Amino acid sequence: MSLRLNEKKFFVLLYHMRSPVALFVYNRLDNTRQTMDRLLANTQARETELYVFSDGGRDEDSWKQVNELRSWLHQKKKEVEGSGALKSFILTERPENIYLERNIMEGVAQVLSEHETIIVLEDDICTSRFYLEYMNEAFDLYQNVPKVMHVSGFTNLDLPIDVSHPEQNFYFTPHMSGWGWGTWRNRWNQHYQHYQNREEALEGMTEEDQKAMEYGGVFPCLKELDKNPIPWDICWEIAIYKAGGLCLTPAHTMVRNIGLRNGTHFRSMDILQRYEYDREPLDEPLHLVRIDNPQSNPKTEALFRKAIRDWGIRYTLLGKVIRALYKSILQPLMGKKK
Repeated sequence: MSLRLNEKKFFVLLYHMRSPVALFVYNRLDNTRQTMDRLLANTQARETELYVFSDGGRDEDSWKQVNELRSWLHQKKKEVEGSGALKSFILTERPENIYLERNIMEGVAQVLSEHETIIVLEDDICTSRFYLEYMNEAFDLYQNVPKVMHVSGFTNLDLPIDVSHPEQNFYFTPHMSGWGWGTWRNRWNQHYQHYQNREEALEGMTEEDQKAMEYGGVFPCLKELDKNPIPWDICWEIAIYKAGGLCLTPAHTMVRNIGLRNGTHFRSMDILQRYEYDREPLDEPLHLVRIDNPQSNPKTEALFRKAIRDWGIRYTLLGKVIRALYKSILQPLMGKKK
């Protein structure tokens, strides 16, 4: 039976409301392959535009890995376009290495110049097959609630999911997660600033503000301001805090970072430590509701403060011994040398 005109308009509008995905890759073919496979398994993948931004190599060895990855991307692009697995597949290949921060900032700006929203993945973020549903529903429900500036796909917490009470399936927090996230063009363009130094970033913030951002010191995120270049995510975290914004976050993670053992910023040794938050993504739809006056919950914030202690790392017995020796012997010796 054919749809009436108003029904057709509704479904056409719904189709165009799907947010594009920006995927940022470097030289990790295996991780990228897994991330892509999980993305294509999403229920809304066929309605989604994918932008892939491939950074260039830093030296001869990394260029070999980059070119191998790009060869696979070209092959995957042909497969996707032939099968209709995605609405579109746009590949951008950087001619030189511009590093992760610039690749993300320029890629986000490019996508948001053409779209109202964006979903951002890096090459090690594997998604639930219902991840795109969750992100698009969040964008739709909260597009006119400017206090909500960011949608997170990841959470450190593991809270109960209640199908009959969707208001309990997510929470609001001033803390943003950069693993499988998204935002609106108006929020990003109005508030994001890539700071050049610590003084610029902390301008207008009191000591109490800084303490609140770092959850009393258990989440020392402001140390990221000493890096060069300053990571994009701490700039966005500060922007959200200064604007009094909130981040919509799922009660159970919708993504999993598979790059903890071989990423640019992380290394892990199972014999010494584990990541408490390393969980499989939720394998069921996570439905949301609109809350017109969203607020953070002190109880949830307290749970996060506990979960983020030591960056979510939990040490084995051997790890605790080695860590204690480092703090009591090596660290003081290193301080004397300075």
